[in-house]
Amino acid sequence: MRARSRLFGAFCLAILILAVGTAHGESTGSIVAWEENGFGQCSVPAPNEDFIAVAGGCFHSLGLKSDSTIVAWGWNESGECNVPAPNADFIAVAGGVFHSLGLKSDGTIVAWGNNDYGQCNVPAPNEDFIAVAGGGGYSLGLKSDSTIVAWGWNDLGQCDVPAPNEGFIAVAGCGDYSLGLKSDSSIVAWGDNYAGQCDVPAPNEDFIAVAAGWDATSLGLKSDGTIVAWGDNQFGQCDVPAPNEGFIAVAAGWDHSLGLKSDGTIVAWGGNDLGQCNVPAPNEDFIAVAGGGGHSLGIKSSSITSVEEPRPDHTPRAATLAIHSLAPNPFNPSLEISLESRISGLVTMEIYDMSGRHVRTVPLGELGPGFHRARWDGRDESGANVSSGVYFIRLQNPAGASAAAKALLIR
Repeated sequence: MRARSRLFGAFCLAILILAVGTAHGESTGSIVAWEENGFGQCSVPAPNEDFIAVAGGCFHSLGLKSDSTIVAWGWNESGECNVPAPNADFIAVAGGVFHSLGLKSDGTIVAWGNNDYGQCNVPAPNEDFIAVAGGGGYSLGLKSDSTIVAWGWNDLGQCDVPAPNEGFIAVAGCGDYSLGLKSDSSIVAWGDNYAGQCDVPAPNEDFIAVAAGWDATSLGLKSDGTIVAWGDNQFGQCDVPAPNEGFIAVAAGWDHSLGLKSDGTIVAWGGNDLGQCNVPAPNEDFIAVAGGGGHSLGIKSSSITSVEEPRPDHTPRAATLAIHSLAPNPFNPSLEISLESRISGLVTMEIYDMSGRHVRTVPLGELGPGFHRARWDGRDESGANVSSGVYFIRLQNPAGASAAAKALLIR
Protein backbone atom coordinates (compact mmCIF):
# COMPACT_ATOMS: atom_id res chain seq x y z
CA MET A 1 0.00 0.00 0.00
CA ARG A 2 2.87 2.35 -0.92
CA ALA A 3 0.61 5.06 -2.28
CA ARG A 4 -1.53 5.32 0.84
CA SER A 5 1.52 6.10 2.98
CA ARG A 6 2.92 9.07 1.09
CA LEU A 7 1.41 12.34 2.25
CA PHE A 8 -1.80 11.21 0.66
CA GLY A 9 0.56 12.23 -2.08
CA ALA A 10 -0.65 10.09 -4.89
CA PHE A 11 -4.10 11.58 -4.66
CA CYS A 12 -5.15 13.23 -7.89
CA LEU A 13 -6.98 16.37 -8.61
CA ALA A 14 -10.58 15.67 -9.41
CA ILE A 15 -11.16 16.97 -12.90
CA LEU A 16 -13.09 20.16 -12.96
CA ILE A 17 -15.95 20.26 -15.38
CA LEU A 18 -18.30 23.14 -15.94
CA ALA A 19 -22.04 22.73 -15.77
CA VAL A 20 -24.92 24.85 -17.01
CA GLY A 21 -28.19 26.23 -15.66
CA THR A 22 -31.65 26.63 -17.03
CA ALA A 23 -33.13 29.55 -18.87
CA HIS A 24 -34.20 32.66 -16.97
CA GLY A 25 -31.64 31.98 -14.20
CA GLU A 26 -33.49 29.14 -12.50
CA SER A 27 -31.54 27.27 -9.82
CA THR A 28 -30.11 24.08 -11.18
CA GLY A 29 -26.53 22.97 -10.73
CA SER A 30 -26.96 21.28 -7.36
CA ILE A 31 -24.11 19.09 -6.12
CA VAL A 32 -24.60 15.49 -5.04
CA ALA A 33 -21.80 14.09 -2.83
CA TRP A 34 -21.59 10.61 -1.43
CA GLU A 35 -19.88 8.38 1.07
CA GLU A 36 -16.83 9.26 3.19
CA ASN A 37 -17.93 12.31 5.17
CA GLY A 38 -15.78 12.24 8.29
CA PHE A 39 -14.77 15.86 7.76
CA GLY A 40 -17.99 17.09 6.17
CA GLN A 41 -16.63 16.86 2.63
CA CYS A 42 -19.99 15.53 1.44
CA SER A 43 -22.06 18.12 3.34
CA VAL A 44 -22.66 20.70 0.62
CA PRO A 45 -23.39 24.09 2.22
CA ALA A 46 -26.81 25.67 1.66
CA PRO A 47 -28.01 26.95 -0.67
CA ASN A 48 -27.00 23.98 -2.82
CA GLU A 49 -27.75 25.63 -6.16
CA ASP A 50 -26.24 27.52 -9.07
CA PHE A 51 -23.02 25.50 -9.21
CA ILE A 52 -21.23 25.40 -12.55
CA ALA A 53 -18.08 23.45 -11.61
CA VAL A 54 -17.00 20.97 -8.96
CA ALA A 55 -13.69 19.58 -7.70
CA GLY A 56 -12.54 17.29 -4.93
CA GLY A 57 -9.54 17.41 -2.65
CA CYS A 58 -8.48 14.56 -0.42
CA PHE A 59 -10.83 15.48 2.44
CA HIS A 60 -12.42 18.67 1.12
CA SER A 61 -14.62 19.71 -1.78
CA LEU A 62 -15.01 22.83 -3.87
CA GLY A 63 -17.77 24.22 -6.03
CA LEU A 64 -17.77 27.17 -8.42
CA LYS A 65 -21.00 29.19 -8.54
CA SER A 66 -22.52 30.98 -11.50
CA ASP A 67 -21.76 34.31 -9.80
CA SER A 68 -18.03 33.42 -10.10
CA THR A 69 -17.53 32.74 -6.37
CA ILE A 70 -16.04 29.55 -4.91
CA VAL A 71 -17.59 27.58 -2.05
CA ALA A 72 -15.35 25.14 -0.15
CA TRP A 73 -16.21 22.69 2.61
CA GLY A 74 -14.75 19.77 4.54
CA TRP A 75 -11.26 19.40 6.03
CA ASN A 76 -9.73 22.82 6.67
CA GLU A 77 -6.66 22.16 8.81
CA SER A 78 -4.43 24.01 6.35
CA GLY A 79 -6.97 26.63 5.32
CA GLU A 80 -7.80 24.86 2.07
CA CYS A 81 -11.44 25.94 2.46
CA ASN A 82 -10.61 29.60 3.17
CA VAL A 83 -11.03 31.18 -0.26
CA PRO A 84 -8.95 34.39 -0.32
CA ALA A 85 -10.70 37.73 -0.78
CA PRO A 86 -11.93 38.97 -3.10
CA ASN A 87 -13.89 35.78 -3.74
CA ALA A 88 -14.98 36.89 -7.19
CA ASP A 89 -14.28 36.50 -10.92
CA PHE A 90 -13.34 32.82 -10.77
CA ILE A 91 -13.93 30.70 -13.88
CA ALA A 92 -12.38 27.37 -12.81
CA VAL A 93 -11.51 25.51 -9.63
CA ALA A 94 -9.23 22.61 -8.67
CA GLY A 95 -8.38 20.68 -5.53
CA GLY A 96 -5.04 19.32 -4.41
CA VAL A 97 -4.57 17.08 -1.40
CA PHE A 98 -4.44 19.86 1.19
CA HIS A 99 -4.55 22.93 -1.03
CA SER A 100 -6.95 24.54 -3.47
CA LEU A 101 -6.67 26.57 -6.63
CA GLY A 102 -8.90 28.92 -8.57
CA LEU A 103 -8.49 30.39 -12.03
CA LYS A 104 -9.67 33.99 -12.48
CA SER A 105 -11.21 35.52 -15.58
CA ASP A 106 -8.10 37.70 -16.02
CA GLY A 107 -5.96 34.56 -16.48
CA THR A 108 -4.35 34.60 -13.03
CA ILE A 109 -4.29 31.68 -10.59
CA VAL A 110 -5.05 32.01 -6.87
CA ALA A 111 -3.84 29.20 -4.58
CA TRP A 112 -4.43 28.68 -0.87
CA GLY A 113 -4.07 26.07 1.85
CA ASN A 114 -1.00 23.98 2.63
CA ASN A 115 2.15 25.51 1.17
CA ASP A 116 4.89 23.34 2.63
CA TYR A 117 6.36 22.71 -0.83
CA GLY A 118 5.54 26.05 -2.42
CA GLN A 119 2.50 24.62 -4.17
CA CYS A 120 0.62 27.88 -3.58
CA ASN A 121 3.41 30.11 -4.92
CA VAL A 122 2.32 30.65 -8.51
CA PRO A 123 5.44 31.47 -10.57
CA ALA A 124 5.72 34.87 -12.23
CA PRO A 125 4.36 36.00 -14.55
CA ASN A 126 1.01 34.90 -13.11
CA GLU A 127 -0.98 35.57 -16.28
CA ASP A 128 -2.48 33.99 -19.39
CA PHE A 129 -3.59 30.77 -17.66
CA ILE A 130 -6.58 28.93 -19.13
CA ALA A 131 -6.69 25.78 -16.96
CA VAL A 132 -5.49 24.66 -13.54
CA ALA A 133 -4.83 21.39 -11.71
CA GLY A 134 -3.66 20.36 -8.26
CA GLY A 135 -1.59 17.42 -7.05
CA GLY A 136 -0.31 16.27 -3.67
CA GLY A 137 2.21 19.00 -2.93
CA TYR A 138 2.39 20.67 -6.30
CA SER A 139 0.26 22.54 -8.83
CA LEU A 140 -0.04 22.89 -12.59
CA GLY A 141 -1.37 25.57 -14.89
CA LEU A 142 -2.00 25.52 -18.62
CA LYS A 143 -1.20 28.76 -20.45
CA SER A 144 -2.94 30.21 -23.49
CA ASP A 145 0.20 29.52 -25.54
CA SER A 146 -0.40 25.77 -24.85
CA THR A 147 2.54 25.38 -22.44
CA ILE A 148 2.29 23.89 -18.95
CA VAL A 149 3.76 25.54 -15.84
CA ALA A 150 4.31 23.34 -12.76
CA TRP A 151 5.50 24.30 -9.28
CA GLY A 152 5.87 22.84 -5.79
CA TRP A 153 6.94 19.37 -4.71
CA ASN A 154 9.18 17.80 -7.38
CA ASP A 155 10.92 14.84 -5.74
CA LEU A 156 10.00 12.51 -8.61
CA GLY A 157 9.99 14.95 -11.48
CA GLN A 158 6.24 15.61 -11.45
CA CYS A 159 6.95 19.28 -12.22
CA ASP A 160 9.44 18.58 -15.04
CA VAL A 161 7.27 18.95 -18.13
CA PRO A 162 8.90 16.99 -20.98
CA ALA A 163 10.13 18.83 -24.06
CA PRO A 164 8.67 20.07 -26.26
CA ASN A 165 6.47 21.90 -23.75
CA GLU A 166 3.91 23.00 -26.33
CA GLY A 167 0.64 21.97 -27.92
CA PHE A 168 -1.12 21.08 -24.66
CA ILE A 169 -4.89 21.53 -24.35
CA ALA A 170 -5.57 19.90 -20.96
CA VAL A 171 -3.68 19.00 -17.79
CA ALA A 172 -4.19 16.70 -14.80
CA GLY A 173 -2.18 16.29 -11.62
CA CYS A 174 -1.64 13.68 -8.95
CA GLY A 175 0.63 13.38 -5.94
CA ASP A 176 3.65 12.07 -7.80
CA TYR A 177 2.95 12.28 -11.54
CA SER A 178 1.30 14.48 -14.13
CA LEU A 179 -0.59 14.10 -17.38
CA GLY A 180 -1.02 16.47 -20.29
CA LEU A 181 -3.29 16.11 -23.30
CA LYS A 182 -1.91 17.44 -26.57
CA SER A 183 -3.78 18.99 -29.47
CA ASP A 184 -2.89 15.95 -31.59
CA SER A 185 -5.02 13.89 -29.11
CA SER A 186 -2.04 12.11 -27.55
CA ILE A 187 -1.25 12.00 -23.82
CA VAL A 188 2.12 12.87 -22.28
CA ALA A 189 2.88 11.61 -18.75
CA TRP A 190 5.80 12.35 -16.43
CA GLY A 191 6.91 11.85 -12.83
CA ASP A 192 6.63 8.70 -10.71
CA ASN A 193 5.98 5.57 -12.75
CA TYR A 194 6.16 2.77 -10.20
CA ALA A 195 2.88 1.22 -11.35
CA GLY A 196 3.16 2.11 -15.04
CA GLN A 197 0.86 5.10 -14.64
CA CYS A 198 2.97 7.06 -17.14
CA ASP A 199 2.99 4.29 -19.76
CA VAL A 200 0.14 5.38 -22.02
CA PRO A 201 -1.19 2.31 -23.87
CA ALA A 202 -0.89 2.17 -27.65
CA PRO A 203 -2.36 3.55 -29.75
CA ASN A 204 -1.76 6.86 -27.97
CA GLU A 205 -4.26 8.79 -30.07
CA ASP A 206 -7.85 10.04 -30.24
CA PHE A 207 -7.93 11.13 -26.58
CA ILE A 208 -10.18 14.05 -25.65
CA ALA A 209 -9.88 14.12 -21.82
CA VAL A 210 -7.51 12.89 -19.13
CA ALA A 211 -7.55 12.21 -15.38
CA ALA A 212 -5.11 10.88 -12.79
CA GLY A 213 -5.93 8.96 -9.63
CA TRP A 214 -4.55 8.74 -6.09
CA ASP A 215 -3.47 5.10 -6.40
CA ALA A 216 -1.38 5.81 -9.52
CA THR A 217 -4.21 5.13 -11.95
CA SER A 218 -4.47 7.08 -15.20
CA LEU A 219 -7.57 7.49 -17.31
CA GLY A 220 -8.08 8.77 -20.82
CA LEU A 221 -11.36 9.39 -22.59
CA LYS A 222 -11.35 8.65 -26.33
CA SER A 223 -13.34 10.47 -29.00
CA ASP A 224 -15.47 7.34 -29.53
CA GLY A 225 -16.77 7.58 -25.95
CA THR A 226 -14.66 4.78 -24.50
CA ILE A 227 -12.35 5.04 -21.49
CA VAL A 228 -8.80 3.66 -21.38
CA ALA A 229 -7.29 3.07 -17.92
CA TRP A 230 -3.76 2.03 -16.95
CA GLY A 231 -1.41 1.92 -13.96
CA ASP A 232 -2.23 0.63 -10.49
CA ASN A 233 -5.22 -1.71 -10.55
CA GLN A 234 -5.18 -3.31 -7.12
CA PHE A 235 -8.77 -2.23 -6.49
CA GLY A 236 -10.05 -2.72 -10.03
CA GLN A 237 -9.93 1.00 -10.77
CA CYS A 238 -8.67 0.24 -14.30
CA ASP A 239 -11.46 -2.24 -15.05
CA VAL A 240 -13.98 -0.04 -16.87
CA PRO A 241 -17.39 -1.73 -16.59
CA ALA A 242 -19.14 -2.91 -19.74
CA PRO A 243 -20.49 -1.44 -21.86
CA ASN A 244 -17.47 0.83 -22.20
CA GLU A 245 -19.20 3.37 -24.41
CA GLY A 246 -21.13 6.62 -24.35
CA PHE A 247 -18.81 8.40 -21.90
CA ILE A 248 -18.41 12.18 -22.13
CA ALA A 249 -16.29 12.89 -19.03
CA VAL A 250 -13.89 11.05 -16.74
CA ALA A 251 -12.61 11.60 -13.18
CA ALA A 252 -10.41 9.77 -10.69
CA GLY A 253 -10.35 9.59 -6.91
CA TRP A 254 -8.29 7.87 -4.22
CA ASP A 255 -8.65 4.28 -5.44
CA HIS A 256 -11.72 4.58 -7.63
CA SER A 257 -12.63 5.89 -11.05
CA LEU A 258 -15.72 7.58 -12.44
CA GLY A 259 -17.21 8.26 -15.84
CA LEU A 260 -20.12 10.45 -16.88
CA LYS A 261 -22.29 9.07 -19.69
CA SER A 262 -24.15 11.04 -22.34
CA ASP A 263 -27.46 9.90 -20.83
CA GLY A 264 -26.66 11.77 -17.61
CA THR A 265 -25.72 8.74 -15.51
CA ILE A 266 -22.47 8.22 -13.61
CA VAL A 267 -20.58 4.93 -13.61
CA ALA A 268 -18.09 4.32 -10.78
CA TRP A 269 -15.72 1.40 -10.23
CA GLY A 270 -12.70 0.34 -8.18
CA GLY A 271 -12.25 0.65 -4.42
CA ASN A 272 -15.62 0.84 -2.71
CA ASP A 273 -14.82 0.27 0.95
CA LEU A 274 -16.47 3.58 1.80
CA GLY A 275 -19.25 3.36 -0.76
CA GLN A 276 -17.61 5.91 -3.05
CA CYS A 277 -18.78 3.92 -6.07
CA ASN A 278 -22.42 3.75 -4.95
CA VAL A 279 -23.98 6.56 -6.95
CA PRO A 280 -27.12 7.71 -5.10
CA ALA A 281 -30.49 7.16 -6.73
CA PRO A 282 -31.81 8.52 -8.94
CA ASN A 283 -28.67 8.16 -11.05
CA GLU A 284 -29.76 10.62 -13.71
CA ASP A 285 -29.46 14.23 -14.89
CA PHE A 286 -25.76 14.52 -14.01
CA ILE A 287 -23.73 16.98 -16.06
CA ALA A 288 -20.41 16.88 -14.19
CA VAL A 289 -18.40 14.43 -12.10
CA ALA A 290 -15.40 14.63 -9.76
CA GLY A 291 -13.53 12.31 -7.44
CA GLY A 292 -12.15 13.06 -3.99
CA GLY A 293 -10.12 10.96 -1.57
CA GLY A 294 -12.83 8.58 -0.43
CA HIS A 295 -15.77 10.51 -1.78
CA SER A 296 -17.36 11.33 -5.12
CA LEU A 297 -19.25 14.33 -6.44
CA GLY A 298 -21.59 15.13 -9.29
CA ILE A 299 -23.49 18.17 -10.47
CA LYS A 300 -27.15 17.71 -11.38
CA SER A 301 -29.34 19.84 -13.57
CA SER A 302 -32.94 19.57 -14.72
CA SER A 303 -32.03 21.32 -17.96
CA ILE A 304 -28.88 21.61 -20.02
CA THR A 305 -30.04 23.99 -22.71
CA SER A 306 -31.01 27.56 -22.10
CA VAL A 307 -31.56 30.78 -23.97
CA GLU A 308 -30.06 34.09 -22.93
CA GLU A 309 -27.87 36.78 -24.42
CA PRO A 310 -24.13 36.30 -24.21
CA ARG A 311 -22.41 38.95 -22.15
CA PRO A 312 -21.46 41.73 -22.73
CA ASP A 313 -22.92 41.95 -26.24
CA HIS A 314 -26.64 42.67 -26.26
CA THR A 315 -27.53 42.68 -29.95
CA PRO A 316 -31.34 42.73 -30.30
CA ARG A 317 -32.93 39.36 -30.97
CA ALA A 318 -34.48 38.73 -34.37
CA ALA A 319 -37.68 36.83 -35.02
CA THR A 320 -36.15 35.72 -38.32
CA LEU A 321 -33.74 33.22 -36.73
CA ALA A 322 -34.15 30.63 -33.99
CA ILE A 323 -32.07 27.85 -32.44
CA HIS A 324 -34.29 24.85 -31.71
CA SER A 325 -31.86 22.35 -30.22
CA LEU A 326 -28.23 21.56 -29.44
CA ALA A 327 -27.12 17.94 -29.52
CA PRO A 328 -25.50 16.31 -27.76
CA ASN A 329 -25.43 18.67 -24.80
CA PRO A 330 -23.04 18.25 -22.98
CA PHE A 331 -20.89 17.68 -26.08
CA ASN A 332 -17.46 16.49 -27.10
CA PRO A 333 -15.89 16.95 -29.54
CA SER A 334 -18.55 18.64 -31.71
CA LEU A 335 -22.02 20.11 -31.37
CA GLU A 336 -24.90 19.95 -33.85
CA ILE A 337 -27.19 22.97 -33.96
CA SER A 338 -30.75 22.66 -35.27
CA LEU A 339 -31.94 26.07 -36.46
CA GLU A 340 -34.76 27.75 -38.31
CA SER A 341 -34.45 30.65 -40.73
CA ARG A 342 -37.63 32.50 -41.61
CA ILE A 343 -36.14 34.63 -44.39
CA SER A 344 -33.47 34.16 -47.01
CA GLY A 345 -30.09 35.65 -46.29
CA LEU A 346 -26.49 35.17 -45.18
CA VAL A 347 -26.25 33.63 -41.72
CA THR A 348 -23.29 33.41 -39.37
CA MET A 349 -22.98 31.50 -36.11
CA GLU A 350 -21.26 33.32 -33.25
CA ILE A 351 -19.71 31.52 -30.27
CA TYR A 352 -18.94 33.24 -26.96
CA ASP A 353 -17.46 31.91 -23.73
CA MET A 354 -19.02 32.28 -20.28
CA SER A 355 -17.48 35.71 -19.73
CA GLY A 356 -18.96 37.02 -22.98
CA ARG A 357 -15.66 36.91 -24.88
CA HIS A 358 -15.98 36.15 -28.59
CA VAL A 359 -14.58 32.72 -29.42
CA ARG A 360 -15.39 32.13 -33.08
CA THR A 361 -17.51 33.15 -36.05
CA VAL A 362 -18.72 30.31 -38.30
CA PRO A 363 -20.15 31.41 -41.69
CA LEU A 364 -23.20 29.31 -42.59
CA GLY A 365 -23.70 30.86 -46.01
CA GLU A 366 -26.97 31.77 -47.71
CA LEU A 367 -29.89 30.03 -46.00
CA GLY A 368 -33.43 29.99 -47.29
CA PRO A 369 -36.57 29.80 -45.18
CA GLY A 370 -36.89 26.50 -43.29
CA PHE A 371 -34.98 24.22 -40.95
CA HIS A 372 -31.23 23.73 -41.21
CA ARG A 373 -28.38 22.12 -39.33
CA ALA A 374 -24.97 23.48 -38.47
CA ARG A 375 -22.01 22.17 -36.51
CA TRP A 376 -19.36 23.63 -34.23
CA ASP A 377 -16.21 21.55 -33.79
CA GLY A 378 -15.23 23.02 -30.43
CA ARG A 379 -12.43 25.13 -31.87
CA ASP A 380 -11.68 28.84 -31.74
CA GLU A 381 -10.78 31.20 -34.58
CA SER A 382 -7.18 29.96 -34.61
CA GLY A 383 -8.28 26.33 -34.93
CA ALA A 384 -7.26 25.40 -31.39
CA ASN A 385 -9.53 23.27 -29.21
CA VAL A 386 -11.26 25.39 -26.58
CA SER A 387 -11.32 24.21 -22.99
CA SER A 388 -14.20 22.63 -21.07
CA GLY A 389 -16.85 25.12 -20.16
CA VAL A 390 -20.09 26.89 -20.91
CA TYR A 391 -20.44 28.47 -24.35
CA PHE A 392 -23.16 30.60 -25.93
CA ILE A 393 -24.25 29.90 -29.52
CA ARG A 394 -26.00 32.71 -31.38
CA LEU A 395 -27.12 33.19 -34.99
CA GLN A 396 -26.81 36.44 -36.91
CA ASN A 397 -28.27 37.65 -40.21
CA PRO A 398 -28.77 41.13 -41.68
CA ALA A 399 -32.07 41.44 -39.79
CA GLY A 400 -30.48 40.91 -36.37
CA ALA A 401 -29.56 38.11 -34.00
CA SER A 402 -31.31 35.10 -32.57
CA ALA A 403 -31.56 34.34 -28.90
CA ALA A 404 -28.48 32.47 -27.73
CA ALA A 405 -28.40 28.85 -26.64
CA LYS A 406 -26.12 27.66 -23.86
CA ALA A 407 -23.95 24.61 -24.48
CA LEU A 408 -21.63 22.62 -22.22
CA LEU A 409 -18.32 21.34 -23.57
CA ILE A 410 -16.61 18.59 -21.59
CA ARG A 411 -13.06 17.73 -22.60
